[in-house]
Amino acid sequence: MTTSNEEQAKLWNGPAGEAWVEGQPLLDGMFEPFERLLAEEAIGQQARRVLDVGCGAGATTLAIARGLAAGNECTGVDISAALIAAARARARSSGIAAHFLCADAQTTDFPAAHFDLVVSRFGVMFFDDFVQAFANLRRAAAPGARLRALTFRSPVENPFMTTAERAAAPLLPNMPPRKAGAPGQFALADRERTCTLLRDAGWREVELRAVDVECRFPAAALDTYMTRLGPVGLYLSQVDEATRERVIGAVRAGFCQYLRGDEVRFTAACWLVCASNR
Repeated sequence: MTTSNEEQAKLWNGPAGEAWVEGQPLLDGMFEPFERLLAEEAIGQQARRVLDVGCGAGATTLAIARGLAAGNECTGVDISAALIAAARARARSSGIAAHFLCADAQTTDFPAAHFDLVVSRFGVMFFDDFVQAFANLRRAAAPGARLRALTFRSPVENPFMTTAERAAAPLLPNMPPRKAGAPGQFALADRERTCTLLRDAGWREVELRAVDVECRFPAAALDTYMTRLGPVGLYLSQVDEATRERVIGAVRAGFCQYLRGDEVRFTAACWLVCASNR
């Protein structure tokens, strides 16, 4: 596998990928509304050949494949070997005809002009060269093909997503801060910047639609979410046990506002990024 995203390749073939495999049931349940949204897009557009970018453990790819007519093609691509292995295992166990490719979507040589729909559930925010990546995806898109990608809007609009960092900050002064515009969760939060990147890559009819969705997961899974996922979860492996326990206590208290009985609930503020290859 060749890649120009060396930092992301190292991250997702290391601790982040392992954490996402471990947290697959939690993440799939939490993001199921977005999976359903993209599957409905594919079915509504009568897509025949679909590419799912940053497919992770394959939930969205498999949901789309279930909804497409027999003989159609659904391919998931992800830079993480561990996540692709998990996706392939799920496809085998479910008997769903979906294909999974371990590759860097920014540079991999997809079949030219092949896919009539390119989708992504929070998978296109991690490229180190967005124009190159979106241009490569457009090259793989057939004439008239459409792009439908979900990305997060700003941290201010997504306070749940930064709760752990804000609660842990006094106890973890050396934790690296997020860099605005760098590959990551909020890299495509700015509407105008995202539109410009897509147009520079050759996509047309670019539109970002605001989507606000209530997400939920079992309160019993909160400790897994806090200690395994996101910047704080990754950084905790570098601190001593006493500091770890203090951080977990502070972060747990920060999430109390999102507890509703036996569930954690929050609103995810996102963009549905729409474009066409015209």
